Amino acid sequence: MTNILFEIATWLVPLTIAIVFHEVAHGRMAHALGDPTAAELGRLSLNPIRHVDPFGTVILPMILAVSGAPIFGWAKPVPFNPTRLRDPRWGSVLVAAAGPASNIVLALVGALGVALAAKSLGAEEGSTMASVIIGNLSNFIAINLFLAVFNMIPLPPFDGSKVLAGFLPDGWRQSFQNLDRYALLFMIGLLFILPQFGPEFDVLSKLVDPPVRWLFEQIITLVSHLV
Repeated sequence: MTNILFEIATWLVPLTIAIVFHEVAHGRMAHALGDPTAAELGRLSLNPIRHVDPFGTVILPMILAVSGAPIFGWAKPVPFNPTRLRDPRWGSVLVAAAGPASNIVLALVGALGVALAAKSLGAEEGSTMASVIIGNLSNFIAINLFLAVFNMIPLPPFDGSKVLAGFLPDGWRQSFQNLDRYALLFMIGLLFILPQFGPEFDVLSKLVDPPVRWLFEQIITLVSHLV
């Protein structure tokens, strides 16, 4: 039980930080581009309580942590109104991209923490403190990179679909955006139904994990050369 609680804590805390920053980044970008909707509703706060979705932020990640599955989750989406943006088309693209971009920045911050911890605390071989700090920061990096890559899948409800929509011709863009009504079905299909047909249909292991692992290695290598 103690190990399970520790496992949940080491994943749930960094996951909460990652998804809160992700959602606030959407709202901040929208506000900067002319849409104050999120600010008006008090959703630009970093207070997790304002963003927590009971199932997506707490229950699902806990179930995944206990089962040993990849940890992911979501917060309540920060609302924005494209029609209030100075440039609705490209503004929407930037708002959508801001979330994954914030996770890349957080991953870099985590990698910097790993490098500093290894340098300052790792002098004593087998240092427990160093192992705990580096382990938790590594989880933080992995979660943020996972959220960044996962959210760039070009299908609703992911941010990647909104980025893709901005580059489509007008007629195609509207038809593509109409797929938003099936967002929940897409998510269920990708995460739970397709993997039942075999490992080759597992989106997480085949499409998300490889770039996450590559980015993890590149970020750690880059930061270790800078510190």
